[in-house]
Amino acid sequence: MLAPISWRVPPRHYGPWERVVSLLTEGLVERGIDVTLFATGDSVTRARLVSVCPRPYSEDQSIDPKVWECLHISAVFERAVEFDLIHNQFDFLPLSYCGLVNTPVLTTIHGFSSERIVPVYEKYNGRAHYVAISDADRDPRLHYVATIYHGIPLEEFRLPRKRGDYLLFFGRIHHEKGVAEAIEVARRAGRPLVIAGIIQDHDYFDREVAPHLDNDRVRYLGSVGPESRDSVLGGAFALLHLINFAEPFGLSMIEAMACGVPVIARGRGSVPEVVKHGETGFIVDTIDEAVSALGLVEQLNAEAIRRYVAQNFSREHMVDEYIRVYKEVTAHVISDE
Repeated sequence: MLAPISWRVPPRHYGPWERVVSLLTEGLVERGIDVTLFATGDSVTRARLVSVCPRPYSEDQSIDPKVWECLHISAVFERAVEFDLIHNQFDFLPLSYCGLVNTPVLTTIHGFSSERIVPVYEKYNGRAHYVAISDADRDPRLHYVATIYHGIPLEEFRLPRKRGDYLLFFGRIHHEKGVAEAIEVARRAGRPLVIAGIIQDHDYFDREVAPHLDNDRVRYLGSVGPESRDSVLGGAFALLHLINFAEPFGLSMIEAMACGVPVIARGRGSVPEVVKHGETGFIVDTIDEAVSALGLVEQLNAEAIRRYVAQNFSREHMVDEYIRVYKEVTAHVISDE
């Protein structure tokens, strides 16, 4: 299992790719599968941990990302003969190694950071095996073996006894994620807003977010880790996910819904696959529609919202799907031999 090294596995606070890697790795180990996890040296796992990079480069500025990414990726492929399968969760760069080894390489594509990286995926169409994290995020130029949604452990998220009162923005602080839109919706709805997440774009934060912070109507909590994630999500009246880009998946949506919290989201990218309109939240296009949707939240049943997550986005289901794909990919290799 090849993890990114931007953050620890599992992440202390932010790190959606690393979180998925951890959930899948631990789930596979529970099923008795022999997993070697290549991740940062401070990672925590029941798998066999191999580390080249001692700490995450997003937490230690002395670590040069390019240098340590190269060292990290090469460590996996230099040992490729030891493994039945290499599962790449590290974006496109490891693909450039897959033509040099006989071990099959499965790559989970966690979205496309830029259109400019697609030629790398195109080159290895058929040589590598691709998994999409939503149907919406599939690129028509690529060949996929499956779409597998992210899954979460339901036991980490509790259903509150009563619905909370504040609106919640939960994610990275960036124009793409619609923080300014969440602030405007909260203002119009007359509800307090809690903002949680890393600041990815400091200019955007200073211009669009900071002027509204008053520790009363609009509060910024910073990055929220596992120890308080459940209480922050569970205390919300609704999660606002008013994105300005095509969302590849959106972990925060299923985490909120696992707490019975409805999601108000723009219907871009994966949102229509994740949110069931009128049942687990509302899909909207405009700020006016988002404000109106808040008036309908009380009609939604928190237990039903959580059941929907259990049926469609559990960690167990994610692990089952990946094991199925592993068997398919390795069986194809064996038949070729």
